Amino acid sequence: MNPARSTRSFLAFQRHASGCGWRRWAPLLAAAAALTVGSARAAEPPTDTATQVRATLARLEAHKEALARANAAVVGLQVVAVEDARSIATLGKERQGSGVLIGDDGMVLTIGYLILEADQVDLVAGDGRRIPARVVAYDLASGFGLVQALAPLGIAPAPLGVSAAVASDEPLLFASGGDERDLSLARMVSRRPFSGYWEYHIEGALFTAPVRTDHSGAGLFNANGELVGVGSLVVGNASDGSGPAMRGNMFVPVDLLKPILAELKSRGSSRDSSRAWLGLNCVEAGGQVHVVRLSADSPAEAAGVQPKDVIVAVDGVRVGDLASMYRTLWRGDRPERDVVLEILRDGEPMRLSVHAVDRMMTLSRPRGV
Repeated sequence: MNPARSTRSFLAFQRHASGCGWRRWAPLLAAAAALTVGSARAAEPPTDTATQVRATLARLEAHKEALARANAAVVGLQVVAVEDARSIATLGKERQGSGVLIGDDGMVLTIGYLILEADQVDLVAGDGRRIPARVVAYDLASGFGLVQALAPLGIAPAPLGVSAAVASDEPLLFASGGDERDLSLARMVSRRPFSGYWEYHIEGALFTAPVRTDHSGAGLFNANGELVGVGSLVVGNASDGSGPAMRGNMFVPVDLLKPILAELKSRGSSRDSSRAWLGLNCVEAGGQVHVVRLSADSPAEAAGVQPKDVIVAVDGVRVGDLASMYRTLWRGDRPERDVVLEILRDGEPMRLSVHAVDRMMTLSRPRGV
């Protein structure tokens, strides 16, 4: 997109929106401008900004009550990890983020890393009340976390939407909770699989812009006020490569939650979370998988894997990206098994045997649990 035209459109959006009677939603105007401007493609002719503004605001105005309920369903999370939690090294002992009330039973959906190895969890309602909560589930496979309020929150739960139905031109509400709760508009830049460097892979992740840093556990809602995603990360490029690069956020789609929700409530994780784990932190570049870091006291560290090693094959299956490596590693139903890695170290081929473990069994839990 032409930067000068984008700036002119952005300013025009702000001038027009300021006079549209949407003062109760004033914090959304700047993000709405980015949403409208960003939705135009460079190859398309200039659009009528005022017409786009009116259409977007009219759609939101028609659903303002549902959107207000959705925003109210977002709460803050304040978490303290157990004393011996390994995750403290990367996530810190005290963590803050958001969650979304999704049930009349006080069930709050959040991003899993916030409550990983948690000892204490408190919810922060919109009126500032602190409500203690208990951890119900941490799901390694999807990345979701569930906590349950131990006292009534006094708010209505948000309905679950369909992540796969989100359209690229649909205005989305990005809402965070806690003492500094905020909301803004976002647009979906792309929908695609996502592979994390920490042995994590999901399908159908939602990538949005503009970027926000209060993303952890934040709610992403469609124009009907239905929850479609839970905030996970800031990403350097939300685009799928078909458009210009832009910073944005990755949301875990709620479509992944629906098939496993009952399982999470009953057993604390999905069965897919019980899978082989090596403790590798890798990136893919040039059709190769490069080791950048090892988790402390992990199977990979014990086996002698080193940073800068290139993983060529797993159990005889050649891998050139994170997704293929993870799919090969997670095959079968035995998390604890010997895995053969073929690597290149300084250009020299090597074979290492790594005894994989069940990641869920390595996590610290509060005393008495």
